[in-house]
Amino acid sequence: MPMHAHVGDQLMVESPTTGAAKRDGEIVGLRHDDGTPPYDVRWSDTDQVTLVFPGPDAHIHPTGHEPEGRGPKGRRETTGDRTSTATHGSARSLSDAVVMALVEDATAAPSMHNAQPWRFQYFRRRRVFSLRADLRGALPHTDPELRALHIGCGAALMNLRVAVAHEGWEAQTRPLPDPGDPMLLASVTLTGPLGDEADPADLYPAVRTRHTSRFPFAETEIPASVRTSLVDAAHREHVALSFAPGWHLQSIVDLALEAEARNLTDAGAAADLARFTRATDDTRPATEGVPASAFGPRRRLGKAPMRDFAGGKTVPGRPTADFETFPHLALLSTSRDRPVDWLRTGQAVERVLLRATLAGLSASFVTQALEWQDLRWPLRDPTSGMAYVQMMLRLGYGPPGPRTPRRPARDVLDIEP
Repeated sequence: MPMHAHVGDQLMVESPTTGAAKRDGEIVGLRHDDGTPPYDVRWSDTDQVTLVFPGPDAHIHPTGHEPEGRGPKGRRETTGDRTSTATHGSARSLSDAVVMALVEDATAAPSMHNAQPWRFQYFRRRRVFSLRADLRGALPHTDPELRALHIGCGAALMNLRVAVAHEGWEAQTRPLPDPGDPMLLASVTLTGPLGDEADPADLYPAVRTRHTSRFPFAETEIPASVRTSLVDAAHREHVALSFAPGWHLQSIVDLALEAEARNLTDAGAAADLARFTRATDDTRPATEGVPASAFGPRRRLGKAPMRDFAGGKTVPGRPTADFETFPHLALLSTSRDRPVDWLRTGQAVERVLLRATLAGLSASFVTQALEWQDLRWPLRDPTSGMAYVQMMLRLGYGPPGPRTPRRPARDVLDIEP
């Protein structure tokens, strides 16, 4: 009987003596429409793609598709014109309404200056989402290496993973699946019905309620149990999270103040800020950027390192307020500093933020010093073994931030056959 496969299936090569798998890889390309060999296979042990003519010691493990008659274990009730997967459990593909709603969940993620540097494709036949970088959301002066762009897209990827799980699907996520296409940041393949796992579907209630808050937080300690849950959330994405204590906290505050002063006088940083901030009388379409209503009050007293989204300009009616004297700052770091690490950081950041939201915490971003290479390195705590600081979060108990605009799903999504 001839061998047949789909993209996303696993090719398993067994040892002729023990019968155990000695090598495996993902089928990433077909040469024949009927799924017969040969196949382009990405081997798990080398991450290299080679053309393979399977021998008698090989077999296919069908993870990239479901047999006829099977479908996901639906978990979402019908909302508006979004049809629950539970209603169509035997369907082989998601409806366009569900695909669009999943992408709307994904794009609720935060990004630097709310630039929304992402674009999605959904391939119906293969049940695959692709996440691509959208350079319209790039910040050429503030983020020349596209590190923040990758982090923002990673946050959207995490939201997509949460939404897909909530919809009742198990999914296989591959970061940077094509070395020849660096703007293709990730693929998410819906592989079958979700089992009884709560993670990450249990984070879904926070996807639409999480908003960046640039308001003062209470001088209240975050319980150890909550801190531990946030550390664990980051660890699940292979990223380290630690809270800055004592002398390290003061050092970070000083570096953030230095960076903020530079940003206010740097023409490039000012240009990026002006492009993605919106005054009340702005005539541009309100689908991106940070509106004046989300700037938050100007800091009068306190040490919380707050970015002035007004760029030092006066905003009529904008109040002043006293911020925390001892802010809670969480640093997320990785052992290396590559695009894949930036994507992991974005997923970890969003997982932490969703978990924090469910725990009643509010959050804002502290990225000023991360935008200057000579200030980024000193952010690390040399006594902790911390390597590359990728993101800093200000966490605490305070009012939730206002909703900020997002581009409609139809503007960031292409649905393919």
